[in-house]
Amino acid sequence: MAERRRPVLDTAEKPAARVWLPLSLQHLFAMFGATVLVPFLTGLPAEVALVTSGLGTLLFMAVTGGRVPAYLGSSFAFIAPLVAGAQVAGPAGALFGAFCAGGVYVLVALAVRLFGVGWLARLLPPVVVGPVIMVIGLGLASVAVGMAQNTVGGGSYSLPHFAVALATLAAVLLFSLILRGFFAVVPILLGIVAGYLVALAAGLVDLAPVIEAPFLRWPRFDSFVDLLASQGVPWAVLPILVPVAIVTIAEHIGDMIVLSRVTERDFLTSPGLHRTLAGDGLATMLAALLGGPPNTTYGENIGVLAITRIFSVWVVAGAACLAIALGFVGTLSAFLASIPSAVIGGVAIALFGVIASSGIRTLIEGRVDFGEKRNLLVASVILVIGIGGASLRLSDDFTVSSMALAAVLGVLLHAILPDKHLAGEAVFGRAHG
Repeated sequence: MAERRRPVLDTAEKPAARVWLPLSLQHLFAMFGATVLVPFLTGLPAEVALVTSGLGTLLFMAVTGGRVPAYLGSSFAFIAPLVAGAQVAGPAGALFGAFCAGGVYVLVALAVRLFGVGWLARLLPPVVVGPVIMVIGLGLASVAVGMAQNTVGGGSYSLPHFAVALATLAAVLLFSLILRGFFAVVPILLGIVAGYLVALAAGLVDLAPVIEAPFLRWPRFDSFVDLLASQGVPWAVLPILVPVAIVTIAEHIGDMIVLSRVTERDFLTSPGLHRTLAGDGLATMLAALLGGPPNTTYGENIGVLAITRIFSVWVVAGAACLAIALGFVGTLSAFLASIPSAVIGGVAIALFGVIASSGIRTLIEGRVDFGEKRNLLVASVILVIGIGGASLRLSDDFTVSSMALAAVLGVLLHAILPDKHLAGEAVFGRAHG
């Protein structure tokens, strides 16, 4: 058995005051690009996403007893469902659906506490989780390309926009490959900066709102509570957003396994998967109450932990406090809003592709045998339904989105079709190994 490497800072250790800020900034930069990208794509305020990301992380730490150094940022899995939900019941209705999806986490956490994790492993094997993750990335491909070409929202094709998007994409790829040390964990942020400079030179940036914005301002916290009081429960959004929890719960479990391996601890046992699931779900519910996108544990920040071997919960909590503070800086909010869609589109091409690729990785690490017809059929149905845009329209106000339908069908097919080699535990793997 390999000897355990001593971390630079263990989970409960506080950093020295002189290095605390730069250590926390690393985590802030790692999550920043992805966290603010989600509100850009869904129409939610970026400053609120920063605040709810920080608050959600602190709430997660409180629920897990301050033992898990995980950062929670905006979830990509909810991008398309939030947009679809807003079309059905408005932004407030979509947030209510996200709140209910967070409630699913809490219910699953209770079930895990009562019955263990075996049933969940059988429900979400790699042959289901992998293709659904691929659907998340590939289903958003048209959104990324549309932003890059300025065709989203009925706009016309623009070669300057596409050129800026390609320059941004090239910067992200280049920075991801050549940078080392601290800068290796912020290629997305650096890519946005490079793309912004190119867009500025191309005349696609309007700096007037940035100059006129107040330095400090109160974020626009919009809740769905008023909607419920005036119009009642928007039931139509539930089949659009709630099934997404199937995917994000599987992603959460995967992150906890990777985090356990990085820190050489078993977070599935202590503080327990039920606590981490509950913390993640409550963070999403809090975000929805304040008008922010759902939260999820971030692999980017796990990468920071792996590189630095600084596992201190205090460092991650410092990043959360910085994110909250940034949400109240009006100049920053206006600056973020000035970033052209072409820049975000260029970044999104890389990020959404990475999401799809992580689904392929799930299949490989889960040792899914596509020589077995059952596995081939389950994955094929999920991919075609999800990427093809199929939806289940039960009425004018009640539609199950393509991604949600793909996930549900995958779970059902896995349960119904005969399997000679059930190995659901492969999606969980081992915490150490």
